Amino acid sequence: MSETRDQSFMQLALAAAQAAAEAGEVPVGAVIVDPATDAVLATAGNAPIAGHDPTAHAEIRAIRLAAEKFGNYRLSGMELYVTLEPCAMCAGAISFARIGRLVFGAADEKGGAVLHGPRFFDQPTCHWKPEIVPSVLADESSRLLRTFFRERR
Repeated sequence: MSETRDQSFMQLALAAAQAAAEAGEVPVGAVIVDPATDAVLATAGNAPIAGHDPTAHAEIRAIRLAAEKFGNYRLSGMELYVTLEPCAMCAGAISFARIGRLVFGAADEKGGAVLHGPRFFDQPTCHWKPEIVPSVLADESSRLLRTFFRERR
């Protein structure tokens, strides 16, 4: 996949993250793309506060929307762009959905579960591992998070 293409879809995820921030949510955004057509199946930002739902992370919300649109809980071959390294819960959902490619922005040393923490996809109990592309527009993703938290302190 091209770097420019990945950056283009990550920009959409960043826009969803910005919208989440404006709603008072932690600024994480996610986009699911069908690589065969480059059609965007779903775009979502974090919304656990608004939805009174601790599982309403951007990735989970995007997976739910795409599965509904796709008509299948398996999103085999689809691509997920997310502004922050997924947590263990989201990594599990990515695996269960059979996402083909995971592209993320900022690394998350404290809460991430892909390159950090439990390294979910490297566990022998993990049934599906997507292709992983880290650090796409990582600086922009990190800056958005830092700004959000700085303004709340």
